[in-house]
Amino acid sequence: MVDEKMRYSEADLAEFKEIILNKIEKAQIDLELIKSAYMNDLNNGTDDTSPTFKAFEEGSETMSKEANSQLAIRQEKFIRDLKNALFRVENKTYGVCKVTGKLIGKERLKIVPHATMSIEAKNLQR
Repeated sequence: MVDEKMRYSEADLAEFKEIILNKIEKAQIDLELIKSAYMNDLNNGTDDTSPTFKAFEEGSETMSKEANSQLAIRQEKFIRDLKNALFRVENKTYGVCKVTGKLIGKERLKIVPHATMSIEAKNLQR
């Protein structure tokens, strides 16, 4: 367990929890939009009846689906990282750098709530 002096207060943790929950909700909505674009659920048009430039359009459509697939994978990873951050809030280890053991700055956590390393630790990796 993290030393009492080296963790955020209950009030801070509650604030971070709210930020994380909001980000998860927005990320899940974004993921559904990406998936629906990937699946082409809403396409009831007559695109497949027009023979003009069909090969080019099919290639472009395939590239678009691949790009959307990659976006969906990234979004799922982001949601997983946010849920892991939520778990750290619950067990009161949230905001502690996994490299230095020091608290990650509040401003960094507000912008990147799933961060597990401080800027100092990130710079050491370079």
